[in-house]
Amino acid sequence: MKLWLIGAYGIVSTTAMAGAKAIENGIVEKTGLVTALEPFSQIDAFVPFKFDFGGHEIRMLPNAFLALKEHWEQNRHFDHEILKAVRSDLEKVVAKKGTALNCGSGIWELGKIETLESEGLALREIVDRITKDLRAFADEETVVVNVASTEPIPKLNERYHGSIEGFEEMIDSDAKEFATASMLYAYSALKLRLPYANFTPSVGSSIPALKELAEEENVPHAGNDGKTGETLVKTTLAPMFAYRNLRIVGWMSYNILGDYDGRVLSAKDNRESKIMSKDRVLEKALGYSPFSITEIDYFPSLADNKTAFDFIHFKGFLGKLMKFYFIWDAIDAIVASPLILDIARFLLFAKKSGVGGVVKELAFFFKSPMDCDVVNTHEQFLMLKRWFNQLAKA
Repeated sequence: MKLWLIGAYGIVSTTAMAGAKAIENGIVEKTGLVTALEPFSQIDAFVPFKFDFGGHEIRMLPNAFLALKEHWEQNRHFDHEILKAVRSDLEKVVAKKGTALNCGSGIWELGKIETLESEGLALREIVDRITKDLRAFADEETVVVNVASTEPIPKLNERYHGSIEGFEEMIDSDAKEFATASMLYAYSALKLRLPYANFTPSVGSSIPALKELAEEENVPHAGNDGKTGETLVKTTLAPMFAYRNLRIVGWMSYNILGDYDGRVLSAKDNRESKIMSKDRVLEKALGYSPFSITEIDYFPSLADNKTAFDFIHFKGFLGKLMKFYFIWDAIDAIVASPLILDIARFLLFAKKSGVGGVVKELAFFFKSPMDCDVVNTHEQFLMLKRWFNQLAKA
């Protein structure tokens, strides 16, 4: 299959590329891939594990290998033999210039960036360039995944975001203040009938206009915000308290991270949408809202090592208050990148099975799944298995 990545030179994208090629070449096993689990073994008949990559970027490096090498030198997040083995494959991946429209002040922490809007292009011209790039790369086996930096909360407007006619009016009238990069990428993908996933907290395809477009074109899409670390633990652990009728009265989450993701999230406007995405899961998992604190801070020396400290105050029998602590400490790209490959394969499987619109059964992979209030990891996994088995047997 072909996988087009928005944010192609980021550490998650390049690690996903490296992992895919290392697996294809028999260098490493499929540890970390959900699609490698026995309940989903039939997926290979629909979507063989073989990838070609392309993407959009705003950090215009010569190719994906040099981007990966830059990340590897900062993080050493896998064996050097793998880096050498995937060099020729990743040198072939050259990203196209993309857009960072209304992506917030944090985007400037990425260093030198080049965007379509900096060329003075109107919205319609930006969309046409994105669409041209996608069309030149894509075939019937192509999926688009957004793994770019987190955007601020957008300025939503019923006129422009409530219907596809309004959205296209926004583009044609060049109403840039109401558009974001993730919306434009999602629009171009869905218009070309390419499955789309939003692995970020950005708005992506979640507005009514783009949901309508996906339904009209019968294109599967999913999101938002990949569930990879502290929130994965939170949505797995919180149900345990509910099952045992232990009432959580407070939950504190303190996250520190470095690398480019940390730099972008050090900006208040970018950080706000990420915190909102992480905060919502408790109420949905528990059915009530305990007191909560969620903080994200930039810690340069950590590079891509993301550490979370969580403190849970809960009430038990006879009203006794007790405490639970945990620390999540992982390389963000290592836990996130296999999910990019999983989601892409499941979306292509969905397309081949005739599924269109929001694939809520992929909620298992997201903090803020579209059109799905189930955040309990256990229930989400069962939902994913049932969905897959039903379609695989059809």
